Amino acid sequence: MPELRAGYTLLKWESTRPPAERVRVREYTCDCQPTFYELCQAGGLLFIRRTRRRGREILIDESAPTRYAKAMIVWGRLLSGLVR
Repeated sequence: MPELRAGYTLLKWESTRPPAERVRVREYTCDCQPTFYELCQAGGLLFIRRTRRRGREILIDESAPTRYAKAMIVWGRLLSGLVR
């Protein structure tokens, strides 16, 4: 993941919800880092899943589901270091 850039914005993260439908991972970052991200799709909406490893503990959060166009903008900004 790139370093955070000046003027970055924070994404609102929520605890994971029980999946109502099948979730498809469309894109992802390398899981070789302590924190990695997945762009997921379920029920026609996309969301970003964040996984953080802290020792033996694994924390998983998700962004709010949103429509494709908005999710792709946020995903691109995340990969560019403009969103965290």
